[in-house]
Amino acid sequence: MQTLYPDIKPFETTYLKVDPIHTLYVEQSGNPRGIPVLFVHGGPGGGCSKHDRSFFDPDKYRIILFDQRGSGRSTPHAELTNNTTHHLLEDMEIIRHELGVDRWVLFGGSWGSTLGLLYAEKHPDKVLGLILRGIFLCRKRDLDWFYQGGAAHLFPDYWEDFLQPIPEDERHDMIGAYHRRLTSSNELAMMGAAKAWSMWEGLCSTLRPCHEVADDFADTHKALSLARIEAHYFVNNIFIDEAQILKDAAKLEGVPGIIVHGRYDVVCPLDNAFALHRAWPDSELHIIRDAGHASREPGIVDALVRATRDMAFRFEGDYLTRA
Repeated sequence: MQTLYPDIKPFETTYLKVDPIHTLYVEQSGNPRGIPVLFVHGGPGGGCSKHDRSFFDPDKYRIILFDQRGSGRSTPHAELTNNTTHHLLEDMEIIRHELGVDRWVLFGGSWGSTLGLLYAEKHPDKVLGLILRGIFLCRKRDLDWFYQGGAAHLFPDYWEDFLQPIPEDERHDMIGAYHRRLTSSNELAMMGAAKAWSMWEGLCSTLRPCHEVADDFADTHKALSLARIEAHYFVNNIFIDEAQILKDAAKLEGVPGIIVHGRYDVVCPLDNAFALHRAWPDSELHIIRDAGHASREPGIVDALVRATRDMAFRFEGDYLTRA
């Protein structure tokens, strides 16, 4: 069973202004001459953590992390203006140019898999390969499953807490009802909704209860950005056409991919990964028997570390043998 690499510190951090409103936190760690890999965090709105560096061998990878608009250490926090999928894809290109990266590996889970796939379909010539976890295709049925009662059959106790801030006459559209509260001028109602939204996701993310994951989602700073930005994206169908990722999967031809997905993922059920794998012949699918959605579950960690080692073996000759 593989475990995470030891904690490391960045060798460079910067704040990159990408428009008149938004400034992004960007960091680099590992080997400056290594294989460039961009860690694409989840949410949207989740932000990165120091643990995200540890999926990669720091001797072989140039590890690039960034907090997406409104997330983590990027500013302004939880801001929705100029915050769409199109803006995030542009930001990734700005970062690539700013850091002088020709091509890179993309590593993303949940919403990070969504954004990574959309970027790769738009810029396949800029992508060495994809390592994706907990695939989220963002179809209407995927949103309905988690926010309109599907997952409630497995977690009815947590679902009751998620329902609590919303009156019965609004529960036919939970995303819309939460969005109204998360964008209201009533700060008390907004924070209550944010905590309920974030905890619903956090408590459903692991096969077995995990206090570390639950505490992360309970953090007030993270809960506000996660809930506000997720609701903003989901009420707008993440600003793309229905099933766009699968429709454009042919553009991934020649791009190698490793897909890791927990068999008992309740947040993003396995059919997401199965549909993607069928549409993308250059991918390999690893179904993790004893895991849910979270990246920190032991089986998921094992598979992702193995995936980064496999991807490094594929490309290290192009980078690590250079003078």
